Amino acid sequence: MARIDEGNGTQTQPISATGAARSMAGAAALVMVFFVLSRATGLLREMVIGAQFGTSAELDAYLAAFRVPDLLFQLVAGGALGSAFIPTFTASWSKGEERAAWLLFSRILNLMSLLLLLLAGSAALLAPVLVERVIAPGFSPQQQALTVDLMRWMLVSTIVFGASGLVMGALNAVQHFTLPAAAPVLYNLAIIAGAWLLAPRFGVHGLVIGVVAGAFAHLLVQLPALLRRGAVWRPSLGWRDRDVHEVARLMGPRVLGLFFVQLNFLVNTILASNLPAGSLSALNYAWLLMLLPQGIFAQAIATVAFPTFATQIATGKQAEMGRSLARILSTVLFLTLPATATLLVLRLPLVQLLFQRGSFSLESSQSVAFALQFYALGLVAHSVVEIVVRAFYALHDTLTPVVIGVGAMTLNILFSLLWIGWLGYGGLALANSAATAVEMVVLVWLLGRRLGRVDLQALLPGLLRSGLAAVGMAGALWLWLGWLSGRSALTDLLPAGWVAALGGLLLAGLVYLFLGFLLGNQELRSFAALLSRPRLTRSK
Repeated sequence: MARIDEGNGTQTQPISATGAARSMAGAAALVMVFFVLSRATGLLREMVIGAQFGTSAELDAYLAAFRVPDLLFQLVAGGALGSAFIPTFTASWSKGEERAAWLLFSRILNLMSLLLLLLAGSAALLAPVLVERVIAPGFSPQQQALTVDLMRWMLVSTIVFGASGLVMGALNAVQHFTLPAAAPVLYNLAIIAGAWLLAPRFGVHGLVIGVVAGAFAHLLVQLPALLRRGAVWRPSLGWRDRDVHEVARLMGPRVLGLFFVQLNFLVNTILASNLPAGSLSALNYAWLLMLLPQGIFAQAIATVAFPTFATQIATGKQAEMGRSLARILSTVLFLTLPATATLLVLRLPLVQLLFQRGSFSLESSQSVAFALQFYALGLVAHSVVEIVVRAFYALHDTLTPVVIGVGAMTLNILFSLLWIGWLGYGGLALANSAATAVEMVVLVWLLGRRLGRVDLQALLPGLLRSGLAAVGMAGALWLWLGWLSGRSALTDLLPAGWVAALGGLLLAGLVYLFLGFLLGNQELRSFAALLSRPRLTRSK
């Protein structure tokens, strides 16, 4: 794999699979810092929103209004475009054809912006029909009217995010991760400002102002890095360009898959709109809490791994990609198994620590904790899928994960319809986890057959050691909560949940590391060793 010098554009010599792993670990460590900041500011965002709105009907309307703008972004410029654009862009960039790569960037940007403008304008006109008949038929007329108004404003951010998402993909493709990883932090800060400073005066419309301002911040912060990489915009559409056709070909199956993912979210919104007020808000808070460790660990590693996978495939080093993939999966399992156990055992104290203040009551905390226990069951599956689908995309195979994903989302909807009568909105969360687990198993099996050289059986000893350490850690947390239950004088010193959550997190980390060391967990040692080694030096 050839790495590009960030200062002058020169290339180093190809590096080995071990070198690639070291380079990815160093980049992943940097990106992980920003992912932690992103998730931390995302949590702060939800804490401020929770204090202002709790689990209210007004917040339900705000969340429902996101459905169409998010659908358009995801289908046109989100994961579909990234998974198709990065391998195609990298194929030119790795050959030294930088001018062709940036021409492709311009053409995709122009085509995508025109399409988003057309779709967003149409959605704004049809907003009343979409809300009343599709998105939230169970809302009251007042809630529906508010949802329509909020949706129209948020459609502006969809167009801006389209450009920003493509810029992020281009920067990741040339191995620049810092500013793309920092962009979500600014987005969250803008929404925090809207919730904190504007919501007291403008209500939920203050949040929407923050969303639009955050979208512009998300784009603008990345432009300096894009210009330093030599990007030049050209007013070209390139209808007949073969690389544009390749991006479109790769996007096709992925768009279909993302449509079913968004359809699942839409079904959840429709079903939750018929449940008591606040159900959709409780689901959203729980979903975001589950995504916290998934984003910090799996998404950070996947963001760095994807361009590396793509370059390894483009240079004919499929065996190296297989070894890199096995190592990454082992690390992801080592990190997400204890996170799952922590979310399950400490779910209520964590929710209380993060959200219970202002309009967010104990009843709200209990509602969120109820959904969180079911979402937490799917954390490992979501994290593994995040990595494995990147390997398929690097192989220029967007069809396989889409077909499996469509099946999983269909299963998700079926489970949701079956379990909502049994568990209420908790059934929607459990359906998501169960369907994602099925998706993970099938994708890992198919990828193992496709690569041939990925020794998935070698992951089993590490999985067993990490699982045993996580179970032991969960037992320690259970004993901790039991010990605290009889000491009200101690727990009364701080707000509800703080002693249990903060003490529990510290205990969880210490016990898991101790048990991992005791069991001889190689992932613990190799991960620490990788992060402690210096990154490869660039050629002069």
